[in-house]
Amino acid sequence: MLRAIIISPDQQLGEQLEDLFYELGSVGITRRVERYPTALDLTRVMRAQAPDVIFVGIQDLAKALELIGEVAAAYPGVQYVAVNRACDPPVLLELMRAGVREFLAPPFNRQSVFDLVGRLREAAEKRPLSVDSTDMVFSFLPAKAGVGTSTIALNIASALAREPNANVLLADFDMNCGMQRFMLKLDTAYSLVDAVEHAAHMDENLWPQLVASLGGLDVLHAGKMNPGFRAEAAQIRHLIEFVRRNYGAVCVDLSGNMEKYSIEVMHESKRIFLVCTPEIPALHLAREKVHYLNSLDLGGRISVLLNRAQKRSIISAEQVESLLGLPVHNTFPNDYMGVHRALTDGRHVDPATELGKQFSKLAQSLLEKPKEEDKGKRFVEYFSVLPARYSLFGKKQAT
Repeated sequence: MLRAIIISPDQQLGEQLEDLFYELGSVGITRRVERYPTALDLTRVMRAQAPDVIFVGIQDLAKALELIGEVAAAYPGVQYVAVNRACDPPVLLELMRAGVREFLAPPFNRQSVFDLVGRLREAAEKRPLSVDSTDMVFSFLPAKAGVGTSTIALNIASALAREPNANVLLADFDMNCGMQRFMLKLDTAYSLVDAVEHAAHMDENLWPQLVASLGGLDVLHAGKMNPGFRAEAAQIRHLIEFVRRNYGAVCVDLSGNMEKYSIEVMHESKRIFLVCTPEIPALHLAREKVHYLNSLDLGGRISVLLNRAQKRSIISAEQVESLLGLPVHNTFPNDYMGVHRALTDGRHVDPATELGKQFSKLAQSLLEKPKEEDKGKRFVEYFSVLPARYSLFGKKQAT
């Protein structure tokens, strides 16, 4: 189904068009805007919605053409349909010069609309929408409960967020015993459950109500214990696509129970950090998970993080590598007091400590790119800030 937004100062016309496509079911209207947005607002809408089609009211032709020009320059592949109550030939000529080839006016003929949708779909297949999005999605998977995965995920996300102009998301997908809300002393009412339920229609106004913002770090916590939580693959994909368009990096804290939605998240991840400790039970389960992820063709994304490592550990890092058949990407020393102080303060581990330095080291390695990619987009160029306004469960309203 094509995703579309309606931008029209004519409220009644916009409502008619939205109702029409709701009845036909051929186009999903994800947003209706009743004014011509500013350049900044337009960027936010486009990143949030990533529409294949924009229905543009041409009541103010100059503003409509300006909007079309801005979208065409920044987001190649978007299709445009001009909407108005009257069909004026000189105006249509101006629209054609701007690249607009479709026009709709009431009363809407269903067959004509079906034909229009067919043309839009064909055009979208030939030239898909191009919207910048990050590939920096990192999953943190515990070998077993209690190995410190949530602490590592929090501190890596915090280290990434300390980068200049950074905008990083930490998402807690552990619905059995998610710890991020407790560790950061968050009181946000909404949680991952709300984000998943609204994933298909997420927008730049709804999202800020779901997350807690801590400087450059946004946190989506898991909410109350909900082991019966289920999420469809499509919901997870919609959610990941949204956060990819709106964050520079995303760190996902998983439960380790290998739920279907966790597997879906790992399929969408650039790296899967398997966290274990130098203990036999943790290493046994780590090996089991490596085998399982290999069967899902995810083995190439796994990086092993060895937590609570000691210089004179009974099981060395080399033995861990031999057992798992994978190199240990990073080791983290055992710093009980440092972690305790961080939990007491509801924040990340002090970056000046040895443990904090190791977190920063791993975060920095995630930002490094091969030389041939230097001309591409920089990490900070993917960042955007989302405004906070919207009624979460109220009737969706135009802006």
